[in-house]
Amino acid sequence: MSEELKLTILKKLDSEGSIENTTAAFKDVSEDVVLGALKSLESQEKVTYVTLTTEFWTIEAEGKDQLENGSYEARIFEAVPSGSQGIAIKDLEAKFGKVAKLGQGKCLANKWVKKDGDSLVRVADSIVDQVKAGLETVHATGTHPSKDAIKDLKRRKLIKANKTISYAVSKGAQFSTELKKQATDLTIEMMQSGAWKSAEFKKFNFKSLGVNPNSGNLHPLMKVREEFRQVFFETGFEEMPTNNFVESSFWNFDALFVPQKHSARDLQDTFYLTDPTVANSLPDFWETVRDVHEKGGYGSIGYRYPWSEDEAKKLVLRTHTTAVSAHMLNKLAQGPYRPAKYFSIDRVYRNETVDATHLAEFHQVEGVIADKNMSLGSLISFLDIFFKKMGMTDLRFKPTYNPYTEPSMEIFSYHEGLGEWLELGNSGMFRPEMLRSLGLEEGVQVAGFGLSLERPTMFKYNISNIRELMGHGVDLGMVARNPACRLDKKMGKEALQRPEAVDEI
Repeated sequence: MSEELKLTILKKLDSEGSIENTTAAFKDVSEDVVLGALKSLESQEKVTYVTLTTEFWTIEAEGKDQLENGSYEARIFEAVPSGSQGIAIKDLEAKFGKVAKLGQGKCLANKWVKKDGDSLVRVADSIVDQVKAGLETVHATGTHPSKDAIKDLKRRKLIKANKTISYAVSKGAQFSTELKKQATDLTIEMMQSGAWKSAEFKKFNFKSLGVNPNSGNLHPLMKVREEFRQVFFETGFEEMPTNNFVESSFWNFDALFVPQKHSARDLQDTFYLTDPTVANSLPDFWETVRDVHEKGGYGSIGYRYPWSEDEAKKLVLRTHTTAVSAHMLNKLAQGPYRPAKYFSIDRVYRNETVDATHLAEFHQVEGVIADKNMSLGSLISFLDIFFKKMGMTDLRFKPTYNPYTEPSMEIFSYHEGLGEWLELGNSGMFRPEMLRSLGLEEGVQVAGFGLSLERPTMFKYNISNIRELMGHGVDLGMVARNPACRLDKKMGKEALQRPEAVDEI
């Protein structure tokens, strides 16, 4: 069809010199097909064309009713008898229904009738139904000479604007009635045979859009992770190496002053490795950690139980990135004193039942600040600054228990979009039993805080089931579609505004 149409266009141009309107010239061919043929011929410089846009009006269903039966106001006027008696308004409503109210208003505005008590009586002897006349003109011609008439009919939703596109075509610089197949590529065969000398090559269209290449996309978790990283860097933190997913129980629990009988070390909460099952050795200060657990020290009486070296050597998938923090604090203690800020964002593992809000693996965001004269007030002050960079200004803190921090606090923020207080994470001051065992000198305090990466990501991207965010059920289309994350801007569920307040914690 395309080649045949191209030839038809060229022959028509050859005989007539130009085509004024393709819609009239090719009535049975859609304008999209005509445009395709014109673009192809234009690329060969055989034709040039300009686009013609014609606006016309069509009559809507309500307009068709008034075209056939007269306007509403004309019907009401005709129903009002001559003389002073008139007709009761309720009788008009019974006869015409909703048309009565619409027509009555127009009749009164046009001063064709007037109210007399509960009746309408005629004021004019006769009328001209301009609405019906206007509709007849639009029906016959597709337009109306009066802009005011068009405006009134459009306002009353009796007509609708439409557009037709056609093309005016003229001969191009290389016009001919012969269609020659153009080569799109210069091939080695053409070079060898010399055919390239007489070949006609298709011109490149640098304005055409290319096919979007398949490309990788950052997962929403990675987008939120990068936002967190930038906030940490802005506040002077160093990133900790977190590529050690397997830890000994010593680093994951014992060095943090978590007793060996703590429920967190049970099989139902922790993944223990079966091959290999234990670490080859423990760090040099393991005896100090043992003594603090068994006998206490640094102002503590300890847990008063027989500490087991074999238990400490068991290998686990790390249950928190605080194990990484313990490594870094021990390394910090090896050199001369200096204040430090460390952060990590990486995967941790818990032997949890998988549901809409829990997975066996997730990402933990953690920060630690080591300095002298640190206090709980210092931590609260920093958290105010830290979360303000994410657009969270209304914070509250609730006392809680952690085995390796004292005092400990849960962090809450009031969420205006959801109208409730949300738990952001956990925080506290690391215990001296942990810090002195790691080698940090007296007077050095360490504050720590942590939160999940998944929870803010689910709020930012309006995801209600965590299994849609991680795992084999993730929709790759969701990964490609979602925008970049801004922690300080409202996204997803946050964009929903609920004005009602909720009870305090």
